Amino acid sequence: MNPYVLTIFLLSLGLGTTLTFASSHWLLAWMGLEINTLAIIPLMAQQHHPRAVEATTKYFLTQATAAAVILFATTLNAWSTGEWAIHQMSSPATITIIMLALSLKLGLAPTHFWLPEVLQGLNLTTGLILSTWQKLAPFALLLQISPALNSHLLITIGLLSTFVGGWGGLNQTQLRKILAYSSIAHLGWMVMIVKFAPSLTLLSLLIYILMTTTAFLTFKTLSSTTMNILATSWTKTPVITALAALALLSLGGLPPLTGFMPKWLILQELVKQQLPLLATLAALSALLSLYFYLRLCYAMALTSSPNTLTALLPWRLTQNTNPLLLSATSMFSLMLLPLTPTIMTLLTY
Repeated sequence: MNPYVLTIFLLSLGLGTTLTFASSHWLLAWMGLEINTLAIIPLMAQQHHPRAVEATTKYFLTQATAAAVILFATTLNAWSTGEWAIHQMSSPATITIIMLALSLKLGLAPTHFWLPEVLQGLNLTTGLILSTWQKLAPFALLLQISPALNSHLLITIGLLSTFVGGWGGLNQTQLRKILAYSSIAHLGWMVMIVKFAPSLTLLSLLIYILMTTTAFLTFKTLSSTTMNILATSWTKTPVITALAALALLSLGGLPPLTGFMPKWLILQELVKQQLPLLATLAALSALLSLYFYLRLCYAMALTSSPNTLTALLPWRLTQNTNPLLLSATSMFSLMLLPLTPTIMTLLTY
């Protein structure tokens, strides 16, 4: 793709997200979501491959459906209340419809079916944008309307997403599908707590973005898209492979890595809100996700691949990944847990 055209699309992505962030009016927020969607579609279809075109079509249809439902619900709210302000949401039916539309945009269960198939048809760079940057604008709206949301609906969607994200990734061998189900599970944790502690949701989202960025950049450096290719990476780049294993365990939420911080704080908050059963079920659902992360770590670190010619060929390939960005995100993904008291103090201001 032409660098000037690519720059325009990336700036449009930033413009759409910033417009949604800054808006207190539903029409402006909807416009930001649409700019965001239309900007990423050419990036998804740039490969001119049938799988990429299929993924782009599925993504466009789901996002257009969600945007149309949001516009319908906000128009209904404006008709009944005379207000277009995001904070002026009084009708329970309208709030529920908007929550389901945002769930479709984010890929939360039970409207998650499009996310693994779309992510599988993209390259790792566009998949990274879809898994991280595209979550920001819908979450900004979700955080703004969270005081008016029904807590039972949020808990149901969140708990269902954590279990679906764990179960769905158990039998996968494609790394992009595994990261898609990982995204569903992590977003479920965030939605469960958004009603009680929005600051924890924001913290969980930022840490998820850090860890997912590390995983995608590592797989791009190793030129890996399947578990079988990942199993041959130890003989090529042992240091990056070791860091990749630790980053995956951080995604699984194992202490003393960074990924343990949001799960620990969310479980603590659920217990404070007199929801011990929900905290127990959420902790059990984390074991499902941890299983397929351990599968990847086992494939990378505890199996010896045959030294065939195809396994040695990637030595001769040049890597285009920025090592500074990968090293920075890896460090943050592994070493932020001791800073938990400082981070929580900053979030309370």
